[in-house]
Amino acid sequence: MKKSILFSIAFLIAVVSYAQQERDLKLNKDTNLIEVVYYHDNGVVSQTGAYTTDGKLQGEWLSFDTEGKKQVSANYDNGKKVGKWFFWNETTLKEVDYNNNAIANISEWEVKAPVAVRN
Repeated sequence: MKKSILFSIAFLIAVVSYAQQERDLKLNKDTNLIEVVYYHDNGVVSQTGAYTTDGKLQGEWLSFDTEGKKQVSANYDNGKKVGKWFFWNETTLKEVDYNNNAIANISEWEVKAPVAVRN
């Protein structure tokens, strides 16, 4: 549980630190959400997601490394963490389930070839 809290904190710090990087913003008139794409210094997409018009994170957010590999998939509802979040690295896949903005469950898999094996 402690590890997942650290992952969540690291993800939030990353979101804040990317605020100073290059980004594209666009208002989606159908959803009334501000869609955003942040970029690494090398021009590769670092994060994608959306904000409500009052600045709260909304829907799926994706985070990528400088080579474009997906590292995090997160979900928000009006600024609160919800549903399944996934954290990828070279050796593991972690799934963190959120319920009422709190961690409800954590699962971890080892990455072996193209298939992950649950620990």
